[in-house]
Amino acid sequence: MSAFGIPNVSGELEQSLTQSLAQVESLLNSHIKGDYPLVEETSHHLVAAGGKRLRPLLTLISSHLGDPTRYEIIEAAVVCELTHLATLYHDDVMDEAPLRRGVESANNRWGNSIAILTGDYLFAKASDLLADLGPEAVRLQARTFERLVIGQIMETQGPAAGEDPLAHYMQVVADKTGSLISTSARYGALLSGCSAEIVETVTTFGEQIGIAFQLADDVIDIASESEDSGKTPGTDLREGVPTLVTLNVLRSTDPSDRELQELLRAPIESEEIVDQVLRALRVHPAIETSRGQLHKVAQTARLALGPLPICDATSALFSLCDTVIERSH
Repeated sequence: MSAFGIPNVSGELEQSLTQSLAQVESLLNSHIKGDYPLVEETSHHLVAAGGKRLRPLLTLISSHLGDPTRYEIIEAAVVCELTHLATLYHDDVMDEAPLRRGVESANNRWGNSIAILTGDYLFAKASDLLADLGPEAVRLQARTFERLVIGQIMETQGPAAGEDPLAHYMQVVADKTGSLISTSARYGALLSGCSAEIVETVTTFGEQIGIAFQLADDVIDIASESEDSGKTPGTDLREGVPTLVTLNVLRSTDPSDRELQELLRAPIESEEIVDQVLRALRVHPAIETSRGQLHKVAQTARLALGPLPICDATSALFSLCDTVIERSH
Protein backbone atom coordinates (compact mmCIF):
# COMPACT_ATOMS: atom_id res chain seq x y z
CA MET A 1 0.00 0.00 0.00
CA SER A 2 1.43 3.40 -0.97
CA ALA A 3 1.75 6.31 1.44
CA PHE A 4 -1.39 7.85 -0.10
CA GLY A 5 -3.59 4.77 0.16
CA ILE A 6 -3.47 3.29 -3.34
CA PRO A 7 -2.10 -0.28 -3.57
CA ASN A 8 0.35 -1.59 -6.16
CA VAL A 9 1.85 1.76 -7.15
CA SER A 10 5.33 1.40 -8.67
CA GLY A 11 8.21 2.62 -6.51
CA GLU A 12 9.26 5.21 -9.07
CA LEU A 13 5.77 6.67 -9.42
CA GLU A 14 5.23 6.64 -5.65
CA GLN A 15 8.45 8.58 -5.10
CA SER A 16 7.50 11.16 -7.72
CA LEU A 17 3.95 11.54 -6.39
CA THR A 18 5.21 11.88 -2.82
CA GLN A 19 7.57 14.69 -3.84
CA SER A 20 4.85 16.44 -5.86
CA LEU A 21 2.30 16.12 -3.05
CA ALA A 22 4.80 17.79 -0.73
CA GLN A 23 5.01 20.67 -3.23
CA VAL A 24 1.21 20.83 -3.34
CA GLU A 25 1.01 20.96 0.44
CA SER A 26 3.65 23.68 0.61
CA LEU A 27 1.94 25.86 -2.01
CA LEU A 28 -1.48 25.22 -0.46
CA ASN A 29 -0.31 26.47 2.92
CA SER A 30 1.68 29.44 1.62
CA HIS A 31 -0.96 30.59 -0.86
CA ILE A 32 -3.72 31.08 1.72
CA LYS A 33 -1.59 33.30 3.92
CA GLY A 34 -2.93 36.83 4.15
CA ASP A 35 -2.77 40.10 6.08
CA TYR A 36 -5.74 39.29 8.32
CA PRO A 37 -4.99 36.90 11.22
CA LEU A 38 -8.57 35.65 11.59
CA VAL A 39 -8.91 34.85 7.88
CA GLU A 40 -5.58 33.03 7.98
CA GLU A 41 -6.67 31.06 11.05
CA THR A 42 -10.05 30.08 9.62
CA SER A 43 -8.58 29.21 6.21
CA HIS A 44 -5.91 26.95 7.69
CA HIS A 45 -8.48 25.23 9.91
CA LEU A 46 -9.52 22.56 7.38
CA VAL A 47 -6.18 22.51 5.56
CA ALA A 48 -4.49 21.51 8.83
CA ALA A 49 -7.17 18.88 9.47
CA GLY A 50 -5.77 16.90 6.55
CA GLY A 51 -8.04 14.89 4.29
CA LYS A 52 -7.34 12.41 1.51
CA ARG A 53 -6.07 15.05 -0.99
CA LEU A 54 -7.77 12.88 -3.61
CA ARG A 55 -8.22 15.72 -6.10
CA PRO A 56 -4.57 16.87 -6.14
CA LEU A 57 -3.48 13.23 -6.26
CA LEU A 58 -5.60 12.61 -9.35
CA THR A 59 -4.16 15.72 -11.02
CA LEU A 60 -0.65 14.45 -10.33
CA ILE A 61 -1.29 10.86 -11.46
CA SER A 62 -2.92 12.04 -14.71
CA SER A 63 0.03 14.34 -15.38
CA HIS A 64 2.27 11.24 -15.61
CA LEU A 65 0.48 10.38 -18.84
CA GLY A 66 2.33 13.41 -20.26
CA ASP A 67 5.14 15.59 -18.91
CA PRO A 68 4.66 15.68 -15.11
CA THR A 69 7.50 18.15 -14.47
CA ARG A 70 5.59 21.32 -15.40
CA TYR A 71 4.98 23.53 -12.35
CA GLU A 72 1.52 24.48 -13.65
CA ILE A 73 0.43 20.98 -12.62
CA ILE A 74 1.23 21.73 -8.96
CA GLU A 75 -0.72 25.00 -9.22
CA ALA A 76 -3.71 23.24 -10.78
CA ALA A 77 -3.65 20.58 -8.04
CA VAL A 78 -3.79 23.34 -5.42
CA VAL A 79 -6.65 25.05 -7.28
CA CYS A 80 -8.65 21.80 -7.09
CA GLU A 81 -8.01 21.35 -3.36
CA LEU A 82 -8.80 25.02 -2.59
CA THR A 83 -12.06 24.71 -4.51
CA HIS A 84 -12.94 21.53 -2.64
CA LEU A 85 -12.13 23.10 0.73
CA ALA A 86 -14.21 26.18 -0.07
CA THR A 87 -17.25 24.00 -0.85
CA LEU A 88 -16.80 22.17 2.48
CA TYR A 89 -17.03 25.44 4.41
CA HIS A 90 -20.25 26.30 2.58
CA ASP A 91 -21.70 22.78 2.81
CA ASP A 92 -21.18 22.65 6.57
CA VAL A 93 -23.14 25.88 6.99
CA MET A 94 -26.03 24.50 4.94
CA ASP A 95 -25.95 21.16 6.78
CA GLU A 96 -25.30 22.71 10.21
CA ALA A 97 -22.56 20.13 10.59
CA PRO A 98 -20.66 20.14 13.92
CA LEU A 99 -17.67 18.11 12.62
CA ARG A 100 -15.55 18.06 9.49
CA ARG A 101 -12.49 15.85 8.95
CA GLY A 102 -12.65 14.82 12.59
CA VAL A 103 -12.37 18.38 13.95
CA GLU A 104 -14.91 21.03 14.90
CA SER A 105 -16.44 22.61 11.79
CA ALA A 106 -15.68 26.26 11.06
CA ASN A 107 -19.35 27.23 11.36
CA ASN A 108 -19.53 25.59 14.78
CA ARG A 109 -16.39 27.35 15.93
CA TRP A 110 -16.70 30.83 14.39
CA GLY A 111 -20.32 31.02 13.24
CA ASN A 112 -22.00 30.80 9.84
CA SER A 113 -20.98 34.23 8.53
CA ILE A 114 -17.26 33.67 9.08
CA ALA A 115 -17.47 30.16 7.61
CA ILE A 116 -19.21 31.43 4.45
CA LEU A 117 -16.71 34.26 4.03
CA THR A 118 -13.80 31.86 4.53
CA GLY A 119 -15.16 29.71 1.71
CA ASP A 120 -15.41 32.83 -0.47
CA TYR A 121 -11.82 33.74 0.42
CA LEU A 122 -10.60 30.30 -0.69
CA PHE A 123 -12.49 30.60 -3.98
CA ALA A 124 -10.73 33.94 -4.50
CA LYS A 125 -7.33 32.40 -3.79
CA ALA A 126 -8.06 29.59 -6.25
CA SER A 127 -8.95 32.16 -8.92
CA ASP A 128 -5.68 33.99 -8.26
CA LEU A 129 -3.70 30.83 -9.07
CA LEU A 130 -5.89 30.06 -12.08
CA ALA A 131 -5.02 33.36 -13.71
CA ASP A 132 -1.52 31.96 -14.39
CA LEU A 133 -2.86 28.81 -16.08
CA GLY A 134 -4.56 30.40 -19.08
CA PRO A 135 -8.09 30.92 -20.44
CA GLU A 136 -8.85 27.22 -20.98
CA ALA A 137 -8.09 26.39 -17.35
CA VAL A 138 -10.16 29.36 -16.15
CA ARG A 139 -13.11 28.32 -18.32
CA LEU A 140 -12.88 24.73 -17.04
CA GLN A 141 -12.96 25.99 -13.45
CA ALA A 142 -15.95 28.24 -14.16
CA ARG A 143 -17.94 25.38 -15.69
CA THR A 144 -17.00 23.08 -12.82
CA PHE A 145 -18.08 25.70 -10.30
CA GLU A 146 -21.38 26.02 -12.15
CA ARG A 147 -21.98 22.29 -11.76
CA LEU A 148 -21.04 22.39 -8.07
CA VAL A 149 -23.62 25.12 -7.46
CA ILE A 150 -26.32 23.44 -9.55
CA GLY A 151 -25.73 20.17 -7.69
CA GLN A 152 -26.16 21.94 -4.35
CA ILE A 153 -29.34 23.65 -5.54
CA MET A 154 -30.73 20.34 -6.80
CA GLU A 155 -29.97 18.69 -3.46
CA THR A 156 -31.62 21.56 -1.59
CA GLN A 157 -34.74 21.51 -3.78
CA GLY A 158 -35.12 17.73 -3.88
CA PRO A 159 -36.63 15.74 -6.76
CA ALA A 160 -39.49 17.21 -8.76
CA ALA A 161 -42.97 15.65 -8.62
CA GLY A 162 -42.89 12.33 -10.43
CA GLU A 163 -39.09 12.27 -10.67
CA ASP A 164 -37.25 9.14 -9.53
CA PRO A 165 -35.52 10.17 -6.26
CA LEU A 166 -32.62 7.79 -6.88
CA ALA A 167 -31.99 9.14 -10.40
CA HIS A 168 -32.19 12.68 -9.00
CA TYR A 169 -29.69 11.79 -6.28
CA MET A 170 -27.23 10.26 -8.75
CA GLN A 171 -27.29 13.49 -10.78
CA VAL A 172 -26.67 15.50 -7.59
CA VAL A 173 -23.67 13.29 -6.81
CA ALA A 174 -22.34 13.67 -10.36
CA ASP A 175 -22.54 17.47 -10.10
CA LYS A 176 -21.50 17.95 -6.46
CA THR A 177 -18.70 15.38 -6.33
CA GLY A 178 -18.00 13.91 -9.76
CA SER A 179 -17.51 17.25 -11.50
CA LEU A 180 -14.52 18.50 -9.46
CA ILE A 181 -12.82 15.10 -9.32
CA SER A 182 -13.25 14.86 -13.09
CA THR A 183 -11.78 18.33 -13.51
CA SER A 184 -8.84 17.41 -11.27
CA ALA A 185 -7.92 14.51 -13.55
CA ARG A 186 -8.47 16.67 -16.65
CA TYR A 187 -6.12 19.40 -15.40
CA GLY A 188 -3.32 16.86 -14.97
CA ALA A 189 -3.63 15.52 -18.50
CA LEU A 190 -4.27 18.92 -20.07
CA LEU A 191 -1.38 20.78 -18.45
CA SER A 192 1.10 17.94 -19.00
CA GLY A 193 0.53 18.14 -22.75
CA CYS A 194 -1.43 14.92 -23.30
CA SER A 195 -3.35 14.20 -26.49
CA ALA A 196 -7.01 15.18 -26.74
CA GLU A 197 -8.00 11.49 -26.49
CA ILE A 198 -6.14 11.01 -23.20
CA VAL A 199 -7.55 14.27 -21.80
CA GLU A 200 -11.11 13.13 -22.56
CA THR A 201 -10.44 9.61 -21.24
CA VAL A 202 -9.23 10.75 -17.81
CA THR A 203 -12.09 13.29 -17.65
CA THR A 204 -14.65 10.52 -18.11
CA PHE A 205 -12.82 8.32 -15.62
CA GLY A 206 -12.67 11.13 -13.06
CA GLU A 207 -16.43 11.70 -13.17
CA GLN A 208 -17.19 8.02 -12.58
CA ILE A 209 -14.59 7.48 -9.86
CA GLY A 210 -15.84 10.66 -8.17
CA ILE A 211 -19.39 9.32 -8.10
CA ALA A 212 -18.08 6.00 -6.77
CA PHE A 213 -16.24 7.76 -3.93
CA GLN A 214 -19.43 9.49 -2.81
CA LEU A 215 -21.45 6.27 -2.98
CA ALA A 216 -18.75 4.56 -0.90
CA ASP A 217 -19.04 7.36 1.68
CA ASP A 218 -22.80 6.77 1.77
CA VAL A 219 -22.25 3.12 2.65
CA ILE A 220 -19.52 3.97 5.18
CA ASP A 221 -21.81 6.49 6.92
CA ILE A 222 -24.15 3.60 7.74
CA ALA A 223 -21.88 0.55 7.90
CA SER A 224 -18.94 2.00 9.83
CA GLU A 225 -19.09 1.83 13.62
CA SER A 226 -16.20 4.28 14.04
CA GLU A 227 -15.43 7.87 13.08
CA ASP A 228 -12.65 6.85 10.67
CA SER A 229 -14.36 8.75 7.84
CA GLY A 230 -13.97 12.02 9.77
CA LYS A 231 -17.61 12.30 10.71
CA THR A 232 -19.84 10.51 13.16
CA PRO A 233 -21.68 7.48 11.69
CA GLY A 234 -25.32 8.35 11.01
CA THR A 235 -24.61 12.03 10.33
CA ASP A 236 -26.82 11.98 7.24
CA LEU A 237 -29.66 10.41 9.25
CA ARG A 238 -29.48 13.22 11.81
CA GLU A 239 -29.59 15.82 9.04
CA GLY A 240 -32.35 14.07 7.07
CA VAL A 241 -30.07 14.00 3.99
CA PRO A 242 -31.03 11.24 1.52
CA THR A 243 -28.18 8.91 0.56
CA LEU A 244 -27.83 5.83 -1.62
CA VAL A 245 -28.62 3.42 1.24
CA THR A 246 -31.67 5.27 2.57
CA LEU A 247 -33.05 5.85 -0.94
CA ASN A 248 -32.81 2.11 -1.60
CA VAL A 249 -34.77 1.45 1.61
CA LEU A 250 -37.40 3.98 0.57
CA ARG A 251 -37.82 2.15 -2.77
CA SER A 252 -38.65 -1.10 -0.94
CA THR A 253 -42.17 -2.51 -1.32
CA ASP A 254 -41.74 -4.86 1.65
CA PRO A 255 -44.49 -4.04 4.21
CA SER A 256 -42.03 -4.76 7.05
CA ASP A 257 -39.99 -1.71 5.96
CA ARG A 258 -42.80 0.82 6.46
CA GLU A 259 -41.84 1.86 9.99
CA LEU A 260 -38.19 2.30 8.96
CA GLN A 261 -39.25 4.24 5.86
CA GLU A 262 -41.27 6.67 7.98
CA LEU A 263 -38.25 7.34 10.19
CA LEU A 264 -36.07 8.00 7.13
CA ARG A 265 -38.38 10.65 5.64
CA ALA A 266 -37.25 13.35 8.10
CA PRO A 267 -34.24 14.31 10.24
CA ILE A 268 -33.85 12.07 13.29
CA GLU A 269 -33.14 14.12 16.41
CA SER A 270 -33.12 11.37 19.05
CA GLU A 271 -29.72 9.66 19.40
CA GLU A 272 -31.51 6.55 20.64
CA ILE A 273 -33.54 6.36 17.42
CA VAL A 274 -30.44 7.11 15.29
CA ASP A 275 -28.74 4.10 16.90
CA GLN A 276 -31.86 2.00 16.36
CA VAL A 277 -32.06 2.97 12.67
CA LEU A 278 -28.33 2.38 12.13
CA ARG A 279 -28.66 -1.15 13.56
CA ALA A 280 -31.63 -1.81 11.26
CA LEU A 281 -29.87 -0.45 8.18
CA ARG A 282 -26.68 -2.44 8.79
CA VAL A 283 -28.57 -5.71 8.34
CA HIS A 284 -30.97 -4.44 5.67
CA PRO A 285 -30.67 -5.75 2.08
CA ALA A 286 -30.29 -2.11 0.97
CA ILE A 287 -26.66 -2.16 2.16
CA GLU A 288 -25.73 -4.94 -0.27
CA THR A 289 -27.86 -3.36 -3.01
CA SER A 290 -25.93 -0.12 -2.50
CA ARG A 291 -22.58 -1.92 -2.62
CA GLY A 292 -23.68 -3.54 -5.88
CA GLN A 293 -24.52 -0.12 -7.36
CA LEU A 294 -21.16 1.20 -6.19
CA HIS A 295 -19.36 -1.73 -7.82
CA LYS A 296 -21.16 -1.01 -11.08
CA VAL A 297 -20.04 2.64 -11.11
CA ALA A 298 -16.45 1.65 -10.20
CA GLN A 299 -16.50 -0.87 -13.05
CA THR A 300 -17.67 1.88 -15.43
CA ALA A 301 -14.69 3.96 -14.27
CA ARG A 302 -12.37 1.01 -14.85
CA LEU A 303 -13.71 0.43 -18.38
CA ALA A 304 -13.27 4.13 -19.19
CA LEU A 305 -9.50 3.67 -18.81
CA GLY A 306 -9.36 1.35 -21.85
CA PRO A 307 -7.80 3.84 -24.31
CA LEU A 308 -4.91 4.77 -22.00
CA PRO A 309 -1.38 3.48 -22.67
CA ILE A 310 -0.02 0.71 -20.45
CA CYS A 311 2.14 2.52 -17.90
CA ASP A 312 2.57 3.10 -14.15
CA ALA A 313 0.05 5.98 -14.10
CA THR A 314 -2.65 3.88 -15.77
CA SER A 315 -2.00 1.04 -13.30
CA ALA A 316 -2.40 3.49 -10.42
CA LEU A 317 -5.77 4.64 -11.77
CA PHE A 318 -6.91 1.00 -12.03
CA SER A 319 -5.80 0.43 -8.43
CA LEU A 320 -7.81 3.47 -7.37
CA CYS A 321 -10.97 1.70 -8.59
CA ASP A 322 -10.17 -1.24 -6.29
CA THR A 323 -9.49 1.12 -3.38
CA VAL A 324 -12.93 2.72 -3.71
CA ILE A 325 -14.67 -0.65 -3.54
CA GLU A 326 -12.58 -1.83 -0.58
CA ARG A 327 -13.46 1.34 1.40
CA SER A 328 -17.11 0.29 1.51
CA HIS A 329 -16.46 -3.13 3.09
